[in-house]
Amino acid sequence: MKGDERRLHILNLLKESKVPIKGGELADRFSVTRQVIVQDIAILKAQGHNIVSTPQGYIFLGGQKSYSKVIAVKHSKEEIEDELKTIVSLGGKVIDVTIEHKVYGEITGKLMLKSFYDVEKFLEKLRQSKDKPLLDLTDGVHLHTIEAETQEDLQRIVNALKERGYVIYD
Repeated sequence: MKGDERRLHILNLLKESKVPIKGGELADRFSVTRQVIVQDIAILKAQGHNIVSTPQGYIFLGGQKSYSKVIAVKHSKEEIEDELKTIVSLGGKVIDVTIEHKVYGEITGKLMLKSFYDVEKFLEKLRQSKDKPLLDLTDGVHLHTIEAETQEDLQRIVNALKERGYVIYD
């Protein structure tokens, strides 16, 4: 199979999938290396396709109707689970986390968490890692882009986070 044909198949798979697809799975499916898939994804992105790489795999974001908002929050490392589960329990999706670093400027990590299961996997990875969460670098202050199907859902999420004392600006 030629590269153009493989990329078309990859794009269609991503468009049809409701869950992220790992690069290794794509590599196995098309009998190529993981590096070839990374290059294919880079080419598809350069062609204007809205594909996002997450810890769970690749996701196609084109054509989805949703509302998003960036909120500034502050909380401890121990409150990460409550914050994330509050968002997903109300139908939200945590797209990313961003901090403002004194040397590097903005640092953003893609999260793409939309369920308790996603949150649990993320927290387990965080516990097993020697790395610290980004909020450790900024005394707990960070931004999240959150997404929901309706403006009302988005507002319910923000209100719940405010009730818990996490929101410093929305």
